[in-house]
Amino acid sequence: MRSRDSILEAAREVIGRAGFGGVTIAAVAKQANVSRQTIYSIFGSREELVSEAVAERLTMMTGAFADLLNNSDSPLELIVGIAVEVRNRILGDPLLRVLAVGGGTDPVSDPGAAARTHEYCIALLAPAAERFPELAGRLGFVTDVGIHVGWSVLCLDSPAARSDDDLRAFLNTWLAPLMQTFTKAGSDSVGRDGAAWGAGSGGAGSGGAGSGEA
Repeated sequence: MRSRDSILEAAREVIGRAGFGGVTIAAVAKQANVSRQTIYSIFGSREELVSEAVAERLTMMTGAFADLLNNSDSPLELIVGIAVEVRNRILGDPLLRVLAVGGGTDPVSDPGAAARTHEYCIALLAPAAERFPELAGRLGFVTDVGIHVGWSVLCLDSPAARSDDDLRAFLNTWLAPLMQTFTKAGSDSVGRDGAAWGAGSGGAGSGGAGSGEA
């Protein structure tokens, strides 16, 4: 188990340094200080090694999003929170950074990458439909919005350029009107729409013209 973990970590370090195209069994073996045969005996192939290295990181991200879901008071707060968390985790992790914004030979640039990303994010957000019934039947669209917003944040909003608090304020202002349209047709009160989709205490959905009290 220790060898497996050290090899996976070595693979992530090589990916972060050289990109996916630079990953070879020899390079990972040197980084992990093991033989190439050891890697083949555990993972079988370069492709399986890379796949497991990526999958482990994505699983860790899924756990972080579960915590966000439990602590969010509205769909808007959840989506904004995910965008901020995604930025910090991806830009702070060499492998995830290469995966998301590296371009070239990374898996995201392969044909079908958009569909795989959509499937991953749909699965990620599926539990949110149970917590927030207003999301039922709209997860596909919300996922599309989240993917587009997420990638724009990764490419345009580094933490040095926009702090977490500033990013939350920006995304709340941007996304609140869009999310309110999902429930407006079925509600008699714009105020209740704002409360349903708002960011909770202190967020875009609390206070101002977009919110109201029952």
